[in-house]
Amino acid sequence: MKQTAVAAALALLGIATAGAQQADKRAPAVIKGTTQAKPSFVPQAVPQALSDGNIPSEIGPAMELVVGKSTLVRLPAPIERISVGNPAVADVTLISARELYLLGKTFGSTNVIMWRRNAPTTIVDVSVAADASALEQRIRTLLPGEDIKVRSASDSLVLTGLVSSALKASQAVEVAESFVRTYSRGLQLQVMAGDQVARQGQAISIDQKEVVSQSGSSRKSQEPKVINMLRVAQPQQVMLEVKVAEVSKNLLDKLGVGIDASRTGGNWRYSILSSLLTDSAGLLGAVRNNTSLTVDAERRDGLIKVLAEPNIVAISGQEASFLAGGKIFIPVARENTATGGTTITLEEKEFGVGLKFTPVVLDGARIHLKVAPEVSELSQTGSPFTTINGVTAVLPSFTTRRAQTSVQLMDGQSLAIAGLIKNNVTESVKRLPVLGELPVLGTLFRSSEFQTDRTELMFLITPRLVKPLGPEVALPTDAYTPPSRAEFFLNGQLEGSGNGDVPPDRPAQPQSAAQTPRGAVDSVPAAGGFTMK
Repeated sequence: MKQTAVAAALALLGIATAGAQQADKRAPAVIKGTTQAKPSFVPQAVPQALSDGNIPSEIGPAMELVVGKSTLVRLPAPIERISVGNPAVADVTLISARELYLLGKTFGSTNVIMWRRNAPTTIVDVSVAADASALEQRIRTLLPGEDIKVRSASDSLVLTGLVSSALKASQAVEVAESFVRTYSRGLQLQVMAGDQVARQGQAISIDQKEVVSQSGSSRKSQEPKVINMLRVAQPQQVMLEVKVAEVSKNLLDKLGVGIDASRTGGNWRYSILSSLLTDSAGLLGAVRNNTSLTVDAERRDGLIKVLAEPNIVAISGQEASFLAGGKIFIPVARENTATGGTTITLEEKEFGVGLKFTPVVLDGARIHLKVAPEVSELSQTGSPFTTINGVTAVLPSFTTRRAQTSVQLMDGQSLAIAGLIKNNVTESVKRLPVLGELPVLGTLFRSSEFQTDRTELMFLITPRLVKPLGPEVALPTDAYTPPSRAEFFLNGQLEGSGNGDVPPDRPAQPQSAAQTPRGAVDSVPAAGGFTMK
């Protein structure tokens, strides 16, 4: 019985193929909208028996539709009726006994069941995805020479292939996102729908179609996503040379008079005007019995110079960071949801000279930089607070100076970020009431302090395209010869008196200019050590 059913199905396939050749000669029906001609529909799977064992069924070839586009399928055998599994995904219209009209409505998959008279029932899987071919054609037009392919994966557009640089990959993603926005607006206009029921699915008549508008939620669900899986052929690397120069100057002027008077009575010592105006050492002083008079005059000048030269290397399009400083842990109170109380945790804070930058290599050796340098230090003044137990503590505070900019430079050009100037002026006067306000004589009853702090910070940034050096590069330690015992103890030499020749496997200089890689540093340190300038 089973062999007879298989033979009958195979014979039906042969008849269907012959019928398809005749149907191809007929002109396709004219359908409003975008129509794509499809090849003849021929089931290719071996017939399978249904659960009841009476009517066999067969699996037809899978079909792929594009959202918002229609297609016409010619059938190899006449069909009596059809049923669509999920009409919200695709509309299927039986135009004639041998022609199907299909329209992709939204992303997803469904199936179509087709009944034939005295023949196996055919089940066809239908998937609806985004339009990948249109996006691929647009990318090829805008970015010629790039091997970029676009694949559709349900509600996503996947960019694959090999590009020449990270910039080209970024441009391809921007083109794809622009296409998606335009494509989504087109999907929000009109779709075809029907409502004629056929058994468990939905049969759609071409004469009963109607235009419906999509809701806001369906519009959002029909917006494709862009997945970037592009690979860069030769990732370019950028080295950033940064010089951080800081000069800090401070000036302090003090002038005041200190008075201290005390008396002793029995076992008690009484003090009057003790360290009233100044508590520092005085320039001049006079003491008589238990009374002292001190004149305080002081001038201080300070100069601090800070210079850091970090070098960082990053791949084009990726962020790199640098920090030369330290870390400090600050107690932070957080609410404990489990116990309902407060938990004290330590939060890490970094300080020092830091830098973050993101390079993007453009055409013509141009480099686009996003630079964010920062200099922070612990402040001398903190933030006092009182704990639950009544203990007073001081939280450390930070003095931070940062800058953030985006520039475009050529290879080897420099950028200076300056103007980060801090100028603090502090004045304080301590005086005795009434007496300290007298002209001239009031100087003996007051103490004055004047302090000026001025700090200037500058960043000098130079990007360079990095390429590998040759294997034969001299190192500063190649010509080092340790001293002998006699040279070290008797002559006090730190290096031996050898000939200083470089080992044969490390010549001091490249043999020829052709061996020097392009983009490498022009000068190579001599074998004897570093060059001081």
